[in-house]
Amino acid sequence: MTEADSRTPKNFTLIDDWLQWLRHGRNRSARTIEIYSLAMKRLQEFMPGRPLLEYTEVELQAFCGLWLHNKGIVAKGRVPYISAVKGFYKWAVSAGHTKRHLASGIEQPKTGRKLPNLITLANAEKLMWGPDLDSFIGIRDAAMMALLMGCGFRVGGLVALNESSLAMTQVGKEPRMVVKVTEKGGKERLVPVPKEAEMLLRVYLAHEDLVDIDRDIPTKAGMPQDKVLFVSVRSTQVTADLHRGERRRLTRKAVHDMLQKYGRRLGIPKDQLHPHALRHLYGTELVEEDVHMESVQGLMGHADVKTTFLYVHLAARRKFGDVDKASPLAKINTPVSELLRRLPPQT
Repeated sequence: MTEADSRTPKNFTLIDDWLQWLRHGRNRSARTIEIYSLAMKRLQEFMPGRPLLEYTEVELQAFCGLWLHNKGIVAKGRVPYISAVKGFYKWAVSAGHTKRHLASGIEQPKTGRKLPNLITLANAEKLMWGPDLDSFIGIRDAAMMALLMGCGFRVGGLVALNESSLAMTQVGKEPRMVVKVTEKGGKERLVPVPKEAEMLLRVYLAHEDLVDIDRDIPTKAGMPQDKVLFVSVRSTQVTADLHRGERRRLTRKAVHDMLQKYGRRLGIPKDQLHPHALRHLYGTELVEEDVHMESVQGLMGHADVKTTFLYVHLAARRKFGDVDKASPLAKINTPVSELLRRLPPQT
């Protein structure tokens, strides 16, 4: 049976109404809509041709558990499927399509919280020296990497930036750049830009090759109102004459591929070569420097401070410093104490 055969017209209408509600009523991101849409397609594959509102609680439990497991989806991977199913049936009740929340009893699998991978400072330095700064692409790539590791942006927020996202503010007597970034759930925040990232951004925006690129974002009346910030130099999707405006905007995949390209050339481990690894370095370094946790939460754009506390687990330098200073062995003479005092300090 084909995918089209597995979806009844009633199911299609309900799912579409729900997704539209999420998009416009709850301001959910395009990525969330895409994931939830896929989850609902898989739910219909579970019992082809069956109206969604006729499913039983037992059947929904079976889909979220054993059926997805048999499809090779591990416990952590089932989390968005369960969220989609619970969200759909909760909406169906509120919208008057059914009286009972059929999925209310489904629980998320207990997966534990895995510590994220982050790029090391040494490899981050290598990466920043990877691009050819004599080329337009090299300057663009260096500016993007500087924002990922210097501002902790999610890749979706990075590629969505426009020129109007950049602003100047006065800190004492010094003008400094801030970026207004919009990320998960359409939430906006202002992020201070390190001087190194600001300088690379200024070089990128002043580059002669950028002047010749049409990156205007027009109003409905066709008048330019903004400009795409980070642009692609070629497209396999459209012809050269149509490669302008929004179609010039870099994709998440392009940023991921960019990091992979430089990282492979420099011998950096693959698990450190994704945009979130640079974001995690930012969060970890804030904690290493004893930045207040509420400030870290705001800078990272975390809705829940529990997420921010993950970086405490990754702050190795601070842990070792605390242990070296406060452990009992640091306060007594041991057979190697004198030797350790004679060793030169590590930089």
